[in-house]
Amino acid sequence: MSRIGKKPIDIPEKVDVKIDGNSVTVKGPKGELSREFSPLINIELVDNQLLLTRKEESREANSMHGLSRSLLENMVIGVSEGYEKKLEMVGVGYSARVEGKNLVLEVGYSHPVTIEAEDNIEFEVERNTRISVRGIDKQRVGEIAAQIRAVRAPEPYKGKGIKYIDEHIRRKVGKTG
Repeated sequence: MSRIGKKPIDIPEKVDVKIDGNSVTVKGPKGELSREFSPLINIELVDNQLLLTRKEESREANSMHGLSRSLLENMVIGVSEGYEKKLEMVGVGYSARVEGKNLVLEVGYSHPVTIEAEDNIEFEVERNTRISVRGIDKQRVGEIAAQIRAVRAPEPYKGKGIKYIDEHIRRKVGKTG
């Protein structure tokens, strides 16, 4: 039995949920998300709560139960509150700026690196070194933050690179002369 899958999902006042077979559309103040779910899971709206149940008792249905509930809860939270990932640039001469909707990074290469914003994703730069990625889809926000970090991943000797705000970089001792 999935402990996560059994929990009901509370729907905030400003959020509207439409269930059409296996597809669910969630509309809120920040935007709209829709997703297809497994046919092994039954989704129903009861008293302003979403309840997920399994149609059959199989190993695949068990694994889809908790996953579907987590994905659906992330959709509800995304359209009501949104998600944010913060990154920090460490290094002399490293800077970031927003041009239009795109993010331009200068991280020691011979050319600036441009990260294009998708729909429902926005960038914000504070003090030229702190980057915020905001959006309603938790997965896309995380993927774009990971793409930004991959442009210049932090290195263990001097700690230079792009890292998440809460990330701790394990430092190595350099050569001794």
